[in-house]
Amino acid sequence: MSTRSTYGHGHAELPQEVIVAIQRILELNPENQNDPLDVLSNEFNPVDMLNQLFPDEASLSQLETVQARLAQNERDLQGEIDALKEELRRDQDPNRMQMIQEMISDLLGQMSRIREKATESEAVVRDITKDIQALDLAKKNLILSMTTLKRLQMLVNALTQLEDQAKEKKYGDVSQTLAAVKQISASFKPYTSVHRINQVWRRVQQIQGEIRTQLEAEFDAFYLQDPAKPSKPAQIIDACAVADVLGPDVRRHLIDRYIVLELKEYRRIFRATDEAGHLDNISRRYAWFRRVLGTHELELGRVFPSEWKVGWALFTKFVAITRDDLVALLSKAGSSLTIQALLEALRQTIEFESSMAKKWLIPLNEILEASSPPSSATVQSMSSAFEPHLGVFVDAQDKALADMLTTHRASSSKAKPRTSLDTTPRDSVSIDADEATPQTVLSSSTELFYFYGQSLEQCAKLSTGQALFDLCMVHKKWLRRYAEDVLAPRSKRPTAQTRRSMDSRFDVADLQQAALVINTADYCQTTALELEENIKEKIQDGFKERVTLQAERDLFMIAISGSITALLRELEAVCEGAFTTMSRTSWEKLNQVTGQSSYVDDLARAIESFCDIIKPLIEQKKYLRNFFDKACSLVLTKFTNAAVKSRPLREIGGEQLLIDLGVIKSYLTRLPGEALITQGYTRSLTKSTTRLEALLKVIVTPVDPPEGFILNYTLLIGDASFSNFQKILDLKGTPKAEQNSLLDSFLTVTSTKTDLDSTSFLSALDMDPPLTLGATFGSPGSSRVTLPLSITPGAGSDSIFGSLGSPPLSGPPTGSSTDGSTSRGVEPGQKREVFDIRRFVTFGLRRSDTLPTS
Repeated sequence: MSTRSTYGHGHAELPQEVIVAIQRILELNPENQNDPLDVLSNEFNPVDMLNQLFPDEASLSQLETVQARLAQNERDLQGEIDALKEELRRDQDPNRMQMIQEMISDLLGQMSRIREKATESEAVVRDITKDIQALDLAKKNLILSMTTLKRLQMLVNALTQLEDQAKEKKYGDVSQTLAAVKQISASFKPYTSVHRINQVWRRVQQIQGEIRTQLEAEFDAFYLQDPAKPSKPAQIIDACAVADVLGPDVRRHLIDRYIVLELKEYRRIFRATDEAGHLDNISRRYAWFRRVLGTHELELGRVFPSEWKVGWALFTKFVAITRDDLVALLSKAGSSLTIQALLEALRQTIEFESSMAKKWLIPLNEILEASSPPSSATVQSMSSAFEPHLGVFVDAQDKALADMLTTHRASSSKAKPRTSLDTTPRDSVSIDADEATPQTVLSSSTELFYFYGQSLEQCAKLSTGQALFDLCMVHKKWLRRYAEDVLAPRSKRPTAQTRRSMDSRFDVADLQQAALVINTADYCQTTALELEENIKEKIQDGFKERVTLQAERDLFMIAISGSITALLRELEAVCEGAFTTMSRTSWEKLNQVTGQSSYVDDLARAIESFCDIIKPLIEQKKYLRNFFDKACSLVLTKFTNAAVKSRPLREIGGEQLLIDLGVIKSYLTRLPGEALITQGYTRSLTKSTTRLEALLKVIVTPVDPPEGFILNYTLLIGDASFSNFQKILDLKGTPKAEQNSLLDSFLTVTSTKTDLDSTSFLSALDMDPPLTLGATFGSPGSSRVTLPLSITPGAGSDSIFGSLGSPPLSGPPTGSSTDGSTSRGVEPGQKREVFDIRRFVTFGLRRSDTLPTS
């Protein structure tokens, strides 16, 4: 049955719950209706319906047919409504509803009568079966009474039999009968209120007490047996079975009694106040117990069942007594306790405990835990009594390390001032073949770690707890002292150096010293990691997380950094003569280019001789690679500074420097050698020299015509920086009068180029560079040997110029930055604005200041 919406947009909308109720009653499913009129919805749109009936103009010709169909639908719908109204009227007949209510009332009455009949039937059945239930209960009670009486008779007979067997000391039979008596009597525990059963119950408890007393007398007689009347071992073996039946407390009491008697003589002989009980006689204690244990296993101990573990109990009691004596002896000794006496006593104690664990093939702690009294804590080992006093051992190791390193620390702390005349420097080109092979690492480092290994092994045998952790702290202390007092002074160069500017020689001993520190520090930081792992393997779990030598390893990496920095300072001094010649050359007076300059050959020979000495001295290639990265950056930075100092360069001078730079680049490419060169080195060298080449190519470009010169600048440098362009003019030596015109043209040209950056590598170029680069050398930030002056891949875009400052130039007014854009917060790489009124005004003020006055 279908229905259609009969309300329009002008009527009040039906609530949603009413629509849902109508759809449920009429069994309408909005999701399965194809005709929109079949869906009850508040969102009916007649326009969509019209578009569906008349999708195009041609369909308008069927208007009469559509009207007829809609009229027929309306008549069908009206017929359905009339039918529904008639059905609703018929269903709402008052007489019919009254009849239904009367039928419901009759049904409820019938249900009530059925419930009453069921209750009556239940009462009848209960009355009929009452006698049967009484008979069933009587039968059940009769069976239980007969079973209980039968068990009581069995218990009485067993008690009588048990009394006879106990009197005759037939312990083999007693153990079986007693087990049966205990099992049967357990079922009578709920009936102890019955007088007769209570009497039997008390007799059971009484006879168990009598048997226990009898057993104690039997065992005492066996423990202290008269040689004239020896006890029968078989009888004692049966008595042990009876003790097991009586309970674990009886068995424990018998074992404790035996142990007290066995160790009674030990307490008398080895009193702490007697000579035999002193710490230096501790071996006698262990020898005495070995004899007692041997006698126990061959004689008396053979009668005890193996599951009693009497030998373990005897050993545990001996450990408890001896440990108390050791605690008292060690506390009494106090400061007078010598390291020799302590270690000897501890060694003997550990050997004894290890021998006992090896004898039973069970760890010592498991033996002590299994044999400790149930009501008390687990007995601790005897060696643990030495733990609070092992500080004496740790202090001894500390003192031994201090004595070992005193000589090396003293020799390293002495400064070695050096000038170019205080020793006879060897030529850096080669070393005589008959000279002794240079030392690879300092012998003090190998001695130090050998001592560490020995002391660690010794301490691990003594203790793996607090004492081993304290020893680790001592190791950390002297690793730090070794790095700071032995290696660090060796890696530092004297501050006062008087070397002639043209002197390219160097002391080979200084290079060997720096390489020795690098190799030693690398050995130390690697071995320190192995030491840390070794300590974590041996120390107890509670201390593992606190063991670390990372801070000390970082100190060794700092020492490596210092030595590489010292080598770089030495290399800088070696190259100083060639770069001084370069900076003093009058490039503006050159008339023609004649090939590479003479200083380039001097520079190449100085660097090559220097690096030939370094390569075989440093073992790890990663440090050599790092050194060559820094050396390359150093040479290119010195070249840049010398070029800036030697300005004005002019076009011919710039061409000559371009040739020199190409030769230097070719030499630096081959400098590390095939075994050490990396793609990162080559890529960074190419990137750095490309920037220098761009700078020199701009200098080489003639300023006439100005538009061509400025266009070449924007292509090669790639920025629109006012200050950077003025740096180029200063390097070229352009007269001030021409500079004003060029700067004016530069502003005009660059104001229309929006693709230019505000900064470039020239922004970091210092027009007044320092004399030396020593102050720019830093220290490593991590153990990855990322040392300063690096030109490794991923370094900053201004790696060459970044080590130089950028003081304000004479052009812009006071307070402005060297780059007009950076003062306005423009980040490097950010596109500049097309026109900046502030920069234009600044340029106008500057130009008015420089114009000649009339």
